[in-house]
Amino acid sequence: MNPFEAKLRAFALSYPDAHEDFPWEEDRVIKVRGKIFVFLGSGIGVKLTHSNQAALGLPNVKPMGYGLGRSGWVTVDLAKGRKPPIDLLKAWIDESYRTVAPKKLIAGLNAMKRPGTF
Repeated sequence: MNPFEAKLRAFALSYPDAHEDFPWEEDRVIKVRGKIFVFLGSGIGVKLTHSNQAALGLPNVKPMGYGLGRSGWVTVDLAKGRKPPIDLLKAWIDESYRTVAPKKLIAGLNAMKRPGTF
C-alpha cells in the first residue's frame, strides 16, 4: 500500500465502529457494523448518493462493477493518470460512511466536527 492509499485507509478507519476486513483475499474493505463503506484494492470504491453524478464526470471514476454501480457505488482508479485531490476522496469516504452507517452513529458524527471533512 502506497502512502496515499495508507492515508485514505487511516481516515476511513477513524470513523466510529469502522474496522478493516479482507473478504476476498488481498482486497481490503472498511466496514461499519458489518456493512462495507470503502473498498480498497487497485483503487478506492465508495457509495455516493449525493455526489455520484459529479464524481462520474471526473477522469478515472466509473460505476463499480457487479451491479453495484446501480446503487451509487463508484470506483476511482488511483493507478492511472491524475488522482483526485485527497480532500475530495476524504469527502467521498465521509459521504459513503454516512450513507451506510446506522443513524445513531451518524447523529454522533453530526455533533462533532471531524478533521478533514466538510
